[in-house]
Amino acid sequence: MTRGPRAVAASGYYHVVVRGNGKQVIFEDDEDRYRFLNLMRHAMRAGDIHIIAWCFMDNHVHLIVHDEACRLSDAMHALLSPYARYFNKRSNHVGHVFQDRFSAAPIEDDAYLLRAVAYVHANPAKAGAGAMDQYRWSSYNEYAHPGASEFEVVDSDLVLNMLGGPVGFVRFSMGLQGDGGFSTYEARVPGLAPLDRAKERAKPIMQTYHLASLREAPSLDRAKRDEVLRALRNAGISIRQIEQLTGIGRNTVARVTA
Repeated sequence: MTRGPRAVAASGYYHVVVRGNGKQVIFEDDEDRYRFLNLMRHAMRAGDIHIIAWCFMDNHVHLIVHDEACRLSDAMHALLSPYARYFNKRSNHVGHVFQDRFSAAPIEDDAYLLRAVAYVHANPAKAGAGAMDQYRWSSYNEYAHPGASEFEVVDSDLVLNMLGGPVGFVRFSMGLQGDGGFSTYEARVPGLAPLDRAKERAKPIMQTYHLASLREAPSLDRAKRDEVLRALRNAGISIRQIEQLTGIGRNTVARVTA
């Protein structure tokens, strides 16, 4: 089936999502993350694209960018192709690193932009990977502590001006952390189908097996891991959702829970 053209944002702002092929990891350690970060800086600078926000998770990346010259596709190719070659060589991986092509959802108003930036920074907390201000691999602290963060990647002026500076930014970000704070935003962006219901169903299972995060499931011994997978499936969580929540491939989940 022929893929249609990407939607073009009149504003030039986009929420970009890059996922690992089959939801598999694209970063094995911080060396990988540094490599991706440096390639990202170079590719976006070469395309005259401003990075507004970013967050690296184990198996996907979120970016908010401003692309007035319509060079995003070329810039993403300049980022993803060399990283895929690097990752395959370093990890002895064979095959595609990334899932199909990246997604780029247009952002057409200021309120939508602010919520998009907050959503990107909230990803670690939503995934159980750490609080926003404690998570190293995002631009949150570039906004919360300008000039004092480890990385200086983003063009933060627009967002900080709209929110009244770092204090207003932190207040706004924290204010969206309650239940349902991003449900409307997720519904508007392709590829961000909410997992909130599945996560709620999984909580008793996590407590039973003493898991702080479902991402710990792959490190359990096989018998215990399989018990967890079957419990999740019996709770009405789909195979695809279990794959997304645990990082365990859907073929394994399907086999164990058949």
